[in-house]
Amino acid sequence: MTLSNDDKKHLRRLGHNLNPVVTVASNGLSENVLAEIDRALNDHELIKVKLAVGDNDTKRQVIEAICEQMSAEKVQSIGHIVLLLRKADKPNPKLSNLLR
Repeated sequence: MTLSNDDKKHLRRLGHNLNPVVTVASNGLSENVLAEIDRALNDHELIKVKLAVGDNDTKRQVIEAICEQMSAEKVQSIGHIVLLLRKADKPNPKLSNLLR
């Protein structure tokens, strides 16, 4: 799934007021962290993840690993926060950040 610049702009606007729902700390991507990211993507479709993992190369590797393992798309990465998107087949209108 590739996003156009207009799509990314719209998603960044939606994600601006979101708070990070998952924090990846120095322990890295454990099974529990990946399970929580998966649950959050299933529920909300558009989420922020806080990365407290060290230098830029490590952050980039963690972001790539999350996107690959979760089949998610990176919308934006600023500082220690990354905005991720994975559209659900049947989104819940009460939970989805895309339908609010």
